Amino acid sequence: MTELIQQSITPKEPYSRFFFIDSAGELSLVSSIHDAINAVQDGGYMWLDYCDPKIEDLEPLITELNLHPLSIEDSLNEEQLPKLDLYPNYSFLVFNVFESSSDELLAHELDLAIGKYFVISISHSDSQNQPLLQGMERLIERESQKVRNGPSFLLHLLIDTVVDRKFLAVDRIETKLDKDEDEILQGSPDYDLSRLLDSRRDLNTIRKSVFYEREVLSKLIRQDSPFISEKSLVFFRDVYDHLSRYYEISETARDQVTSLMEIHLSLASNRMAETSNRTNAIMRRLTLISSIFMPLTLISGIGGMSEYTMMVGQENWRIGYLVLLVMMVVVAVINFLLLRRMERNLTRE
Repeated sequence: MTELIQQSITPKEPYSRFFFIDSAGELSLVSSIHDAINAVQDGGYMWLDYCDPKIEDLEPLITELNLHPLSIEDSLNEEQLPKLDLYPNYSFLVFNVFESSSDELLAHELDLAIGKYFVISISHSDSQNQPLLQGMERLIERESQKVRNGPSFLLHLLIDTVVDRKFLAVDRIETKLDKDEDEILQGSPDYDLSRLLDSRRDLNTIRKSVFYEREVLSKLIRQDSPFISEKSLVFFRDVYDHLSRYYEISETARDQVTSLMEIHLSLASNRMAETSNRTNAIMRRLTLISSIFMPLTLISGIGGMSEYTMMVGQENWRIGYLVLLVMMVVVAVINFLLLRRMERNLTRE
């Protein structure tokens, strides 16, 4: 049976699949929605699975199963937030399926509808053009003893699979933040702050999705939908607990991102301050040297002129230049002592 199901679709192309699940939980592929409707007359229920459908693919759901046109419109629009819409003959749910690419976290839409005798799943392809629910039929076959109990158990299996995949996205971000923390604390000068901004963006996506999905699960647990059997409530409570844990993890991770940004900016500020202090120290040394040699340059400029011999006499030029050199040394020492005293006074202040 599994080989027949796998051969019935080409993973890289849109598809519509119609299944009948009998009272024993056996999954059977049928050729059309009409065959599925006829099959449930003798018991069991049907699962209608669509991937990247067009409006003409979903229009039969309006006539055959009395789905509201707004549900069809929401299924074709991938910008819906997770929600639960209640209709007289079915309940319509919107969930998010996460895909972790190398650059960002992508949130795809999964639309679900549950009625008394049917479950409908409308999904889309991921960035690799693969169905988001690929391989779901094999999981249903393994859980045949559960899905035999009715549509709400199949709905739980679909939702639980989607929610479990969220852990991969959450764990990926946590691992990424741990690496970022190590690089930041090591003071790596090449660290790119945009990595933290990307993580914060992904965490906001997770938080928004999980927040609304918790609201949907809380409504299902309250049995706002009459198509959720009481026996299946314990399973939906388990999914709610998972979503609550992911929500808390996302909140903690967001705080971690904020802390890492503050630490990174603080370390960067410290490095800039150290560079500035080194520059100031160099400038003070250069200023000290300049302050000492400026008067010496003036003295040597005047005393070094040939007219100097006219002041002391040409026969006394040796003594005159010796006096000039001694004067320059004395001026330099006095200038140095004055500058050092001024530096100490500034340090004390």
